[in-house]
Amino acid sequence: MKYVVVSGGVISGIGKGVLASSTGLLFKTLGYRVTSIKIDPYMNIDAGTMSPLEHGECFVLNDGGEVDLDLGNYERYLNITLTKDHNITTGKIYSHVIEKERKGDYLGKTVQVVPHITDAIQAWIERVARIPVDESGLEPEVCIIELGGTVGDIESAPFVEALRQFQFRVENFALIHVSLVLVIHGEQKTKPTQAAIKDLRSLGLTPDMIACRCSEELETATVQKIGMFCHVGPEQVIAIRDVNSTYHVPLLLQEQKMMRFLAKKLSLDTSLLTKDARDKGERLMGSWRTLTSAHDKAVETVTIALVGKYTNLKDSYLSVIKALEHSAMRCYRKLKIEWVESSDLELETKDSNLGDYHKAWHLVCQADGILVPGGFGSRGIEGMIAAAKYARENDVPYLGVCLGLQVAVIEFARSVLGMEGTSSMEFNPEAEEETSAVVYMPDVDQINLGGTMRLGIHSTKFVQDSEWSKLRKLYGGAGSVLERHRHRYEVNPRIIDQAEAQGLKFIGKDESEKRMEIVEIKDHKFFVGTQYHPEYCSKVLDPSRPFLGLIAASAGILDDVLARKDIHEKGEF
Repeated sequence: MKYVVVSGGVISGIGKGVLASSTGLLFKTLGYRVTSIKIDPYMNIDAGTMSPLEHGECFVLNDGGEVDLDLGNYERYLNITLTKDHNITTGKIYSHVIEKERKGDYLGKTVQVVPHITDAIQAWIERVARIPVDESGLEPEVCIIELGGTVGDIESAPFVEALRQFQFRVENFALIHVSLVLVIHGEQKTKPTQAAIKDLRSLGLTPDMIACRCSEELETATVQKIGMFCHVGPEQVIAIRDVNSTYHVPLLLQEQKMMRFLAKKLSLDTSLLTKDARDKGERLMGSWRTLTSAHDKAVETVTIALVGKYTNLKDSYLSVIKALEHSAMRCYRKLKIEWVESSDLELETKDSNLGDYHKAWHLVCQADGILVPGGFGSRGIEGMIAAAKYARENDVPYLGVCLGLQVAVIEFARSVLGMEGTSSMEFNPEAEEETSAVVYMPDVDQINLGGTMRLGIHSTKFVQDSEWSKLRKLYGGAGSVLERHRHRYEVNPRIIDQAEAQGLKFIGKDESEKRMEIVEIKDHKFFVGTQYHPEYCSKVLDPSRPFLGLIAASAGILDDVLARKDIHEKGEF
């Protein structure tokens, strides 16, 4: 097993996740099987109860794990399926050690951070690194480990110490440290990077490569200065300048011969790989180059109004953004997202601002398509309902995800079925179930919030007589699909027959055929709602089908896209 650790200094949010994903991709292009682990130093067990406005999106895995958003980056770039154990948190480690102490596994010894916590971290990494994560079912050969936070934070100290010990525990270990090179008055400043590396070395970790984030291309003198003061060769300093999209980063790393150095450091010998593995890697690189080229050459733009309630922090919708990007590239379009705070679409609220109201509706009305993503709580719901109504009545392509499906059903029940004032029991817990369009799922915990929703991968079956469905055609006419879920509420079964009689078709149901999973309007450019979150399974080279449908319909090329043979070819572009 080859281990590559990615750490960060100077500031948080510097791009460690993209670098880790890109590095893993380059290993895959050589023919290696790759896995990834994310270390998050916070005390939470997982990301499930954390606010999207504070931490960004909560990403959901097949096994129902609610994890850090960077695991989504790994899955999208590497086309792998991770588990909740691939996200290590302080909460998980301490819970694990305390549970062992309560059982008496430490034989009466005093339990300490060193060695018990640090040993538990190392054992966890070694165990999880060997879990098969791709279609081969074989153990990975390379493990990319991202250390969250900034080196020097008190929270990350046990993990830094564990990795210091880990480098002597395993045979093949490399450390890439991501730092920031500031540009002030036209001069590239290296002092922050020098200080960060000094701190890292004082903790017992010496970087094998330094990845320098910079708004512009690094000057030769800057590279040499960093190499000299940080005790590395110039070939060990990688410059990551701002590029058109993050999908260019793997190519940027390859241009600087990153893998040549890592191959030497980790004793890589590609001649030991099978020809099939090497050929698969070459095809992957070819597809990636084609993708980035198509992105750069795209001329026409497709505009999507994203009507959400966490728009102040774009990372709250990271997987949604990426799914839109994947689909836009597949349709050879440039993507423009118009961020619309859903509460701004509501005029009669105490916080209403007439200027924000008109601006928000202008963005919605000028967009080629409308997307209402998931969310929790009552704030901004009436604005989302209004956006769904506008899309339905004006034949504007619409995709509702989770909450987006529910607000579409609420709007239809109010406007078409005559259920004036109906809503979800999430927003009006005192309402009668008989009069609510959306109700609490009977099989979820209504008290304990952490990890108690309907989570993870579940099957959705298409109903009979749904061959007309645009979404089903995008799925290749499949009888059922596997997608990931994260919700506590569902469409009230009492209104299904009445809604279908008026044209709102529930074409997808769960395994029991009692829970509504997909809604679609037949005579509409594209009006689809999914109770599941299709963005979680979207890959760079294999875009999510509901998002692909939204982009294609918004660009006016849905029929052409449905006719393309390569739409159903996964992993090729």
